[in-house]
Amino acid sequence: VPMAATDPQVLALAAQITESREQDIPLLLLKLKGILSSPSLGCEESNKIKQDLYDYGLTQYCLLVLKRDHSQLHGAWATAAQLAEILSHCCVGLEVKEDPEEFYKKFLPSAIDSLLVLGKRLQARFIRAIKDKEKQDFLHWFQIVTDAICWLFGGHIQLAACVLQNDRFLQLLITDDVETAIIMMSVLHNILKINSSVLLQIEEETLHSVLDELVYKLSSTTNPAVGSAATKLLLLVAKCCKQLVQLFTARYKGLKGLLSKQWIGKGFDREVSQLLDLLYLEQSSGKGEMQKQHQAACIIQAAWRGFQTRRRLKKLPQAVITLQRSFRAKREQELQHLTKQKEEEALKLQMQLQRQRAMRLFHERQLALLEVVHPSQVNKYMQEMEEKSALTIQRFWRGYRARRIFHQQKQSLKENKAAIIIQRAACKFLEKRRRRRPLSPCKEPKGLTDEQRLALQQKVDDYIKLHPASQMSEERSKELHMQAQAKLAQFLMQSRLDQRAAQRREALLAQVNTDVELLMNAPGLAETTEKDLGAFMSRSIPVATKARQIHNTMLKYTRWPWWKKLGDEFMEDDVIPDDAINTELETLFIGGRK
Repeated sequence: VPMAATDPQVLALAAQITESREQDIPLLLLKLKGILSSPSLGCEESNKIKQDLYDYGLTQYCLLVLKRDHSQLHGAWATAAQLAEILSHCCVGLEVKEDPEEFYKKFLPSAIDSLLVLGKRLQARFIRAIKDKEKQDFLHWFQIVTDAICWLFGGHIQLAACVLQNDRFLQLLITDDVETAIIMMSVLHNILKINSSVLLQIEEETLHSVLDELVYKLSSTTNPAVGSAATKLLLLVAKCCKQLVQLFTARYKGLKGLLSKQWIGKGFDREVSQLLDLLYLEQSSGKGEMQKQHQAACIIQAAWRGFQTRRRLKKLPQAVITLQRSFRAKREQELQHLTKQKEEEALKLQMQLQRQRAMRLFHERQLALLEVVHPSQVNKYMQEMEEKSALTIQRFWRGYRARRIFHQQKQSLKENKAAIIIQRAACKFLEKRRRRRPLSPCKEPKGLTDEQRLALQQKVDDYIKLHPASQMSEERSKELHMQAQAKLAQFLMQSRLDQRAAQRREALLAQVNTDVELLMNAPGLAETTEKDLGAFMSRSIPVATKARQIHNTMLKYTRWPWWKKLGDEFMEDDVIPDDAINTELETLFIGGRK
């Protein structure tokens, strides 16, 4: 805080800004215009107020507001233009004694950059505006901002080079719009009037870009206002910097012809004649045909560079749009992540509350039951509840573990089942091929040698000597033979009788089963017809009906899909699976056979 007395209006405004909301600060800063333009202020009082504004940070507030999005301000672009004017008036005439390097090398260049950015945005909206009222408003605000820039570098001459070296100044100058182009050339004219040697202080590339744009405007337009402003600027540059006249003649060799052919008789012949005299005077030092060609090449290059620069500037909005799109996408992703995180936290909190509520209800039910149970049965009841709870926990845990193991082994079980099916089919195929393979003829055993035959005969003789056979008479042998023949004939006769008896039993059982089935399926007496009566009187109709059922079963089996008969494709053609027709053959008996 300064030691001298501070203006009460500044103190009140600083306190009000400190206590106000952020969106109300721009409107409060507009009051600085009334404070600075008070008619009762002298030169010293005005400088003292500017010093107080800087010390209390109000000037810095103006700069910070200008760096924000101007479309969000109260009053939008009009407020921004007025704040730009206030900022330039606050800085002109201000001499900072405490930390001057911060003010002159950081604050003032930052203010120039903010004003140029504001001017660029106003110029873009003026070009895009359709309605005449909007175009007039934007052009008025653009004029206010450029006047503020001129006022600022008029009070601080060192800012002239800063303005020229700023890329946004060149972007403002390079435009096809007539109104804003004339305003920017007037700004350049003021810069050269204030500091005539500034063009020698800037970089060569920046100087060439400015001169290229001025020559391009002379060659690409027929507007007298633009031509007059560009001609006057080139004349001022040639008068202020004699060294640049040589650059004109060397870099822009077609400039003299352009001026003499296109801009004579347009209302500013005096400036055109003066510029031509300077160019011819410089050329008289001895330039030939090569210089003319060089000048023509320079003009073409200037036009080409201007075209390239314009094309690059036209692509900048698309790059900005892409950057904004990516920024918005990233911000949306972050918002979704935060929303998801909040939902998860809310879900966890809700689950915790539900658990607590369930536990509280459980304890309340326990207490209510304990009040009902007799005191002598409390321990027994508590033990039963603990066992029941333990069993419930164990049941849920075993179920969870079994489901988890089943899900883990589900794929392996499926693979094992498939392997078993494939192995079964392969085994049946191999068995079928083995049965169809013709038997190889038996190889005759190798003959015995004489030594082997003698050794074998010797072993047989030794065995006969050790185990002599019992002697039996011929009559006894014939008697035993006759007894064996009699017993064999008796056995064969008995087995044939038993077989016939078994066939009669099976036929009777089949008849009984067929009759039972007919009776089970027979309709009531009220619904009986002659056709049903024929089924009971004839024995061939049930057999035909059952044969038809068997035939339908076989047809159904042949229509099965291939995957149901995968294991049967390697079977014999005349083999029929028993499982498919056993249920249909249990009660069918034909000729005594099941």
